[in-house]
This record gives sequence, C-alpha cells and structure tokens, in this order.
Amino acid sequence: MIVQQHLIFILCSLCPGVFKVAGTKSKAKGGMGQFPITQNVTVVEGGSANMTCRVDYNDNTSLQWSNPAQQTLFFGDKKALRDHRIELLRATSQELTIRIGDVSLSDEGLYTCSLFTMPVKTTKAFLTVLGVPRRPEITGFTTPAMEGEEITLTCSTTGSKPAANIRWFRNDKEVQGTREVNATGKSFTVKSSLKFLVDRRDDGVAYTCGVEHVSLSSPYTTTEVLEIHYAPHVEITHSLIIPQEGQYFKLECVSKGNPRPEPVLWFKDGGDLPDIERMIVEGRELTITTLNKTDNGTYRCEASNHVGTSSAEYTLFVYAKDFPGPTSDPNALGQHGPDHALIGGVVAVVVFITLCLIIVLGRYLARHKGTYLTHEAKGAEDAPDADTAIINAEGNHVHAEEKKEYFI
Repeated sequence: MIVQQHLIFILCSLCPGVFKVAGTKSKAKGGMGQFPITQNVTVVEGGSANMTCRVDYNDNTSLQWSNPAQQTLFFGDKKALRDHRIELLRATSQELTIRIGDVSLSDEGLYTCSLFTMPVKTTKAFLTVLGVPRRPEITGFTTPAMEGEEITLTCSTTGSKPAANIRWFRNDKEVQGTREVNATGKSFTVKSSLKFLVDRRDDGVAYTCGVEHVSLSSPYTTTEVLEIHYAPHVEITHSLIIPQEGQYFKLECVSKGNPRPEPVLWFKDGGDLPDIERMIVEGRELTITTLNKTDNGTYRCEASNHVGTSSAEYTLFVYAKDFPGPTSDPNALGQHGPDHALIGGVVAVVVFITLCLIIVLGRYLARHKGTYLTHEAKGAEDAPDADTAIINAEGNHVHAEEKKEYFI
C-alpha cells in the first residue's frame, strides 16, 4: 500500500496534467473535495514547534509535511529528511503531527501540508520564530568623569526578532534616549543612547537600561552607577553662638568633594594659626581650649583635591566673660538676652503718644486762629477810610511806652 502511495506522489509530480483531469472526474466523490486543516505556529528561538495537519475523513490517502524549501519532512509516518531535530508525534489516516525541536530563525517560513488525493490538496501554515534579545550592555562611559564633561551612555542588545524596545531610567525616573535599529540577518541590533553634561548631582546616580521583548516574561536590565569627580564645597560650623572669654570653642570644616578632600588646612587672618598650644587641629576640627580677646579675627578653612580648591571663612569675636548671653544653648538667648518684645512695645507707645500730641496741638491752633494787631494800630480798624485810619493810628504814638502785642 505504501509503495502505491509513493508511486502516486511521483506520478503527481511528473504528470500533473494527467492527474488534474482524473481529479476533475473524481470530484463527485465526497472524500476528494476536502482540504487539509492547519494552524500558524509561533515559537521562541530555541523552543519546540508542533505542526499539525488533519482532515475530517480519509479514504486511505496519505498526508505529508514539507518545509519552506519544499523538502519533504514526513510522508505519513515515514521520515524523509535527515534532521535529528524533527520527530513524529502522531500519524493516522486523518492527522499528521510533527515536532521541530531547538528551533532557529532559519526555520521560519511557510510549511505545506499535502493531502494526496486526485488532485493533491495543499494548505500552508506559517511558522514564526521569535528571536530572543541578548542581555544588554552599557558602553561609552569611562569612570570617573569630570564635572562639566559631556558623556554618552549607549545601551545595546542583539539577536531580537522583532526588534526589541529599550527604556532608560535615572534612578527610578524614566528618561528618553535616542533609538537606533539595524538588521543583522534575520534578527535586529537595537541601540539607545543618552547624551548629557554631568555635574556633582550625578555622582552616585544609577542609570538603568531595560530591554523589553515579546519573547521575555520580564525585561533584561543592566545598570551603570556614575562616578563624578568635582571640586570641594566648604562650610564652617561653630559650637557657640556667643563665645565668651575662658570658654572652650570648636570650629568644624565641613567639606564635600570627590575625591574627598584630605586634609583640610586652617588659617587665621591670612596666616598660620598663632597659638598652636591652645589652637588644636584634629582632622577637620579646630579647637580653641581657652578663649581670650587675642583670638578675635577671621578663621579660614581650605580644602583641596585634584579637581580644585575651595575655602570658607568665619569671623570670631570673643565677648567679655560677664556678657549676658548664651554659651551653647540657643534657647538661652531668649532667657538672658535683651527683651526685644518689651523694647518694641515701649517704642510703639512713645510713637503713639507723640502722634496724639501733634493732633491735639493742630486742632487747638485751628480753633484760636485770629487777627494780629499792635497797640499803636488800635482803633484804626474802625476808621471809615484810609486817611482817618492813619490819623487815628498816629494819635496813639504818644502812648508808645504802652505798646504791646495782643490777640483778639
């Protein structure tokens, strides 16, 4: 029976015209009018693909699977191609199922199932192979970078099909990169780049590249932690708010830089520390054991690394021992210092009283405003004309010794 089926297959290949006529004559037979049934298959590279071909009924005709190159893989239950990756799962008169193991991208394409009737009936099934992307790599960064330098981070992955997607994250915040896709055979190489100027805020920041693809259950990621070198930044802290004579006083030079600036240097009024017995330097701290008036001045802390130098200054004024002020407790300032609220209240009352006096005086002057006359002009205001007024005024000159000024 198998020999007969092979002969039919050969004759179909050599004389398709003859069998086409024969097939036309046999269309009336129910079993000769059907086509094989297949389904498209998608598989991840390296996985296994099951290819199934079946018919609803069969009258002892054979089924056959062929690859995209039209090479016969199985004819019924007989293996035709020597490929150890291909095996038979099921072969009956109504079904032919094969398995292709360790699938590669080259296995992708149209597979053909043939039903050897007169004429031969065929159906196609497409095998899609997903190319798994390789784990990403970040290149382009040479550690450490200098503050103000422009750097480029490039994340790349190869072997994906279809092309993978790349996402960038600065710590936990997503940032946008520039994507580039290139075909390499049947797979793709994908790159994404970030270009930016770095500063001290980027020191220790983690840049993460994530690769997403339909073949992956979770993204592939890789991380680059930046190391940025920058010049120091210096501040001075002090132990007392109001330093007084005889007290223990400490200054600390707080410096931040990369590399860490070591050691720090202390100066007073532009020169070296004048009293090294009382002025003790330990690491970043300057301690004056017993304050006195000679310690007044400007103290400078200086820190350096290979990037640069920075400094900060503190002006010290030593108060008398009995000065009413706090020593180290900031809350004591409100208890022993001047009562600013009381002073402010007194000033407000004084200003208010002054304003009230100005207003009262103004109202008094407005009510008593009148005509100003001298004694010698008394009576002139009642004269009927100017000549009489002059005569009346001159008559009063004899009483010059009684001349007085008055208000009416």
